[in-house]
Amino acid sequence: MAASGSNQLSTPSKTPHSRKHHLHHHSSSSSSSRFEAYNRLQAAAVAFGEKLPIPEIVAIGGQSDGKSSLLEALLGFRFNVREVEMGTRRPLILQMVHDPTALEPRCRFQEEDSEEYGSPVLSGPAIADVIKSRTEALLKITKAAVSAKPLVMRAEYAHCPNLTIIDTPGFVLKAKKGEPENTPDEILSMVKSLASPPHRILLFLQQSSVEWCSSLWLDAIREIDPTFRRTVIVVSKFDNRLKEFTDRWEVDRYLSASGYLGENCRPYFVALPKDRSTVSNDEFRRQISHVDSEILGHLRDGVNGGFDEEKFGTHIGFSSLRDFLESELQKRYKDAAPATLALLEQRCSEVGIELARMDSKIEATSDVAHLRRSAMLYAASLSNHLRSLIDGAADPAPEQWGKTTQEEQSESGLGSWPGVAVNIRPPNASLKLYGGAAFERVMHEFRCAAYSIECPPVSREKVANILLAHAGRGGNKGVVEASAEIARSAARSWLAPLLDTACDRLAFVLGNLFDIALERNHFRELEYGKKNGNMEGYVGFHAALRRAYNQFIRNLTQQSKQLIRHHLDSVTSPYSEVCYETDFHGGFGSSSLKFGQASTSVPFCLELSNGGGLCRNNEEKRDQENIPPEKSNAEETTPGKGGGETREGLKESQMTVPETPSPDMPCEVVKKEHGNYVELGPRKRISRLTGNGRNHELVRLQNGDSRLLVFGNNGDTGTRAGSSAYSDICSYAAQHFARMREVLLERSVTSTLNSGFLTPCRDELVVTLGLELFAATDDKFMEMFVAPGAIDVLTNERQSLQKRQKTLQSCLTEFKTISQTL
Repeated sequence: MAASGSNQLSTPSKTPHSRKHHLHHHSSSSSSSRFEAYNRLQAAAVAFGEKLPIPEIVAIGGQSDGKSSLLEALLGFRFNVREVEMGTRRPLILQMVHDPTALEPRCRFQEEDSEEYGSPVLSGPAIADVIKSRTEALLKITKAAVSAKPLVMRAEYAHCPNLTIIDTPGFVLKAKKGEPENTPDEILSMVKSLASPPHRILLFLQQSSVEWCSSLWLDAIREIDPTFRRTVIVVSKFDNRLKEFTDRWEVDRYLSASGYLGENCRPYFVALPKDRSTVSNDEFRRQISHVDSEILGHLRDGVNGGFDEEKFGTHIGFSSLRDFLESELQKRYKDAAPATLALLEQRCSEVGIELARMDSKIEATSDVAHLRRSAMLYAASLSNHLRSLIDGAADPAPEQWGKTTQEEQSESGLGSWPGVAVNIRPPNASLKLYGGAAFERVMHEFRCAAYSIECPPVSREKVANILLAHAGRGGNKGVVEASAEIARSAARSWLAPLLDTACDRLAFVLGNLFDIALERNHFRELEYGKKNGNMEGYVGFHAALRRAYNQFIRNLTQQSKQLIRHHLDSVTSPYSEVCYETDFHGGFGSSSLKFGQASTSVPFCLELSNGGGLCRNNEEKRDQENIPPEKSNAEETTPGKGGGETREGLKESQMTVPETPSPDMPCEVVKKEHGNYVELGPRKRISRLTGNGRNHELVRLQNGDSRLLVFGNNGDTGTRAGSSAYSDICSYAAQHFARMREVLLERSVTSTLNSGFLTPCRDELVVTLGLELFAATDDKFMEMFVAPGAIDVLTNERQSLQKRQKTLQSCLTEFKTISQTL
C-alpha cells in the first residue's frame, strides 16, 4: 500500500524471520492489553451509541468478491458465513482475540443495546444460526431490507490474530427476489457511511478476473478515499489469473497496477482454498498455507524469469495480508491512544454532568414551585420560537422541515380547492416553506383559486322561478333582482367551501410549526448551552403542551371561519349595496332591457324557453312619456335638436330625482328626463337603463287584455326577445358575482385571516398556553409530571447514564494504565 505520509498505511518489507519476530513482539503483554482495551471500548461505543474515533478495519467489496472466505481465513475456522448471507443484511463487527489457551474457537455475541456478551457459541452452524436470527429479528423491527446497526461477535481462538474487522454488506447490482428495488442503493449508501470516518482503514476486495479499467466498485472507493491513502486493496481469487502469465514482464506489470491505482498503491494478491467440503479446522488452516506455497511456487518456477520478488514478494499470499493488517492496526492503536485517552476524559466529564442534571430532575418531581417555573419558561421559549417562525426564520433547515404546496395539500388531507377545476399552482409552489412564508403562499393560492371561479351557469327554469316570484310580489325590477339573487346564491354556494378550505389549510401550516419550534428550541439549547426550563423526559407535560397548542389553533380556525362567513353573509345580503355601487364597471346602464318601465300593478310573464318570448298583461299606457321613441339607428334624439344629431346619456349626477314622490306612485318611480330614464327606489338607486333599437322586439302592451300573452312568432321576434332576456340576466348575475367576490377578497378576507390567525399567535399564544397549563391546583398540575410511567422513565434513564459512566470510567482507567507503558 501507500508508503509515504505519517498517516498513510505503511508497507512491510520484512523477511520471514523478521515477520515472525514482529508477530512475537505484538503478542507481548502490552500489545494484548492495548488490543483488549480497544475491544472493550469498541463494545461500549456500540452499546451506548458513542462516536469514538477507534481505529477499525472496514471490509468492502462485491457480494461475490471473496469477503466471506477472507474473514473465515482470518478467524482460522469456518462457520458457514456464506450461507447466512450476512453481508447483504447488516454489518458484522468481528473482534478476533488471540488466546493461546483457546484450542477451540469460543464465540460470543454482544447483546442488542448492551455492552454485555452472551454465553459462548461453539459450533460453526450455531454461529451461523445466531447471525441469521439476530439479523432477521432486527430487520423485522425496522421493516427494512438492510440495517446499519452492527452485530458484534467476539471470537477467542489460539489460531486467530488480534484483529477487529467490520464486515459490511456486499455491493449488489440488483435486488434479490422479495427485496425492495432500492436495496442496492441503500447498501451503497450505508457502506459509504461506514467507511467515511477518517480513522477507519478500508479493506477493498476485488477478484482477479476483473480488470481495473472495468471495476464496478473502484469508483465508489475513490469517492470515499480519492488517493487510496487509507485503503488496502486486495485482489482475491488470484490463482484464477496465474495461468495467463508466461513471462516475467507480464507478471510484474499486472502486480504493479500503477496505471490505474498510482505508484504508491500496491495491492495484495490472495488465493484461498476452493474446497467447501466439511474439514477440520486444522485441515482448513493447512489448506490455506498450501495455497500460499503453490502461488509463490508458480510465480517463481512457472513463469519465465519468475517475478520481482523483492518488490512484490511481501504482497503475495494470505499470510502476508494477515501480518500486515495485524501490525497496521496495532500501530494505529498505539498512535491513537493519547487522543483516545483525552476523549474518554471529556466524555466521562460530560456524562457526569448529564447524570447530575438527571438527579436534579428526579428531585424536582416533588418540587411543585420549581416545576411550575421551569414549565412556564419552556412554554414561553416555545411561544417565542413560534413567533419567530411566523415573522420569518430559516432555521431549522427548510429543506428538511418545510413542505411544498403539493405536500401541504396531500398531508393535510384537503386536496385541491373545492369547486376549482383548474390546477392552482402559486409562485414558489415547489419550494419547501414553513411559518409565515408558507402562510402567505396559501393566502396567495386561495386568492388564485377564488378568482378562477366564475358564476356557474343558471337554468332557464331557475331564472323563471326567481323572476316570476318577484313579478308576483308587484316588483318592477324583476331582471335586476333576479340576477342579484342568482349571484348571491352562487356566491354563498361556491365561495363558502373555498373560505373554509382556506382556513383549514392555514391551520395546517400553523399546526406544523409546533414540531419545528421544538427542534429550533432544542438546537438553540445545544448551541448556546442555555436551558429555558429543562423539560426533557416529562412526557405528560409535552403531551399537554401539544394538546393545548392544537386546541388553540382549532379555536382560531373556528373563529376565523365564523368571521369570514359573516363577511360572506354581509356581502351576499339583499340589503348590501355592493352590487349597486357606482364604481361597479359594466353596470346596468348598458342594458337594452327596460323592465323597470313596466307598471307595478299589472303582472307580467317572461317566457324563457327556447320557443317563447316576453308576455305582459297590461293596459295600454296612456302616459306615453315613458316610452322612448323608436329609431332605426337605435339612437335617442335630444328634444329641440335635429334627428341627425345625437346626444350621450346624462351621467347619474345629472339625473333628476323627485324630492317627494307621490303616494300614488309605485315603490319605484320611472321618470323621463331629456329622453333618459331614471329608476328610484326606497332601498337603492340603480343606474339608468338606456334604451336601444331592440325595445320594439321586447314589449308590446295590449289594451284591455288581462291574460298572459306570448308575443312574436315562434323563432322570430319572441324567440329573440326571450333568449336575449335570459342572456342578459345571466350576464348581470356574472357581474354581480364578480363584484361580490372582489369585495369579499379585497376588503374582508385577507385582513380577517391575517388578524384571525397570525395576530393571536403572536400576541395571545403564551397567555393561552399559560392559562391552559398552569391555571390549576398543584395536584392537577402535578398530574402532568407524575403520571404513570413518567418517574420510571427518568429512573431508567438515570440507571443507563450510571452504567455508561461506569463503563467509560473503566475504559479511562484502562487507557491511563496503557499510556504509562507506551
